[in-house]
Amino acid sequence: MDRDRPFRLITAGPVDALARTVEALLVVASQPLSVDELATAADDDPERIETALGLLGERFSEGRSGIVLEHVAGGWAFRASREAAEACGRMFERPVERGLSAASLETLAIVAYLGPVSRPEIARIRGVAADSVVAGLVERGLIAEAGREPGVGGAVRYRTTPLFERVFGLESLSELPRLDDVGDDVGQIRERLESVAERRGA
Repeated sequence: MDRDRPFRLITAGPVDALARTVEALLVVASQPLSVDELATAADDDPERIETALGLLGERFSEGRSGIVLEHVAGGWAFRASREAAEACGRMFERPVERGLSAASLETLAIVAYLGPVSRPEIARIRGVAADSVVAGLVERGLIAEAGREPGVGGAVRYRTTPLFERVFGLESLSELPRLDDVGDDVGQIRERLESVAERRGA
């Protein structure tokens, strides 16, 4: 029996080398990278990048690896596998995800569905002041400024960030559930969201 067979080395081809480069780029990146961004950094064409991503997707998949390649927030990124997530959570504080209050989640929902939206609009929808909640979400990097309302001295508007999509596992905001599908358990906040959405669409 050939003892080396279980540990045989696969001859490195051009795509294998490119896949290693793409893997390195994704490891050092602080946010998801699109195919075009990867192609530019690797100085290669997008079609070959997609082939390399397919190779990495097989290599880094649930059940096969401790890290998983996923398409999220409009780009590609690594995340911890489900079986390793609990251990990773114990090692790192994960300040972005931890301790989001009901007020923060409501505000995030408003910004995600209706953004760009200003603090006065958020306050009208929720029925309470939104300054501290909005400031906290900005500090966590989940929402960001997105211009101002029309007119002199218009209020700052806010939108969700790619980090929001990544934290909540969304490829894009289009993956959010429709308001009609959310259900009755969200109560008054849902009614207010629908009411404001109708006014903004008028």
